[in-house]
Amino acid sequence: MAEQRQELEWAYKKYGAIVARRACRLLGSEEAAWEAVHHVFLSLLERPAQFEGRSSMLTFLYEATTHHCLNQLRNQKTRSRLLLGRGSAQLTDGRLLPDDLSVLRQRLAQLPDELAQVAVYFHLDQMSYDEIAEVTGYCRRKVGQLLSLLREHEQEDRNES
Repeated sequence: MAEQRQELEWAYKKYGAIVARRACRLLGSEEAAWEAVHHVFLSLLERPAQFEGRSSMLTFLYEATTHHCLNQLRNQKTRSRLLLGRGSAQLTDGRLLPDDLSVLRQRLAQLPDELAQVAVYFHLDQMSYDEIAEVTGYCRRKVGQLLSLLREHEQEDRNES
């Protein structure tokens, strides 16, 4: 147990700031980002078996942080207020302007978890299909299918507007 704690302390020192930047980009708040970092590392301390070693520690932390942040976006008390003002940013553009990030956060909160995760990796991180497959554990074909579903969601949103 002491060894696991030391490894986790090492990972926090090495990757904490990187994970916080990731969370801040998704949540839009440095304070919320550091809360997310603490949640992710505390969760790992409490349940170390969740890191199975199938990927690097950084990859695991990135995925866990993304998942946590997406859940935070979905659970925000202000979600209904934000959703009333749908914007016109398009997820498929691949080059979002800073003003579009708040729109993206709103959209991510509406999407099923798989789609939201792939959207973040593809649009915010600008990862390739292969990189997304590596991080998520999905095959490249599934990544393509999820991105196609994402485009369908966008089209439905545009048709509703």
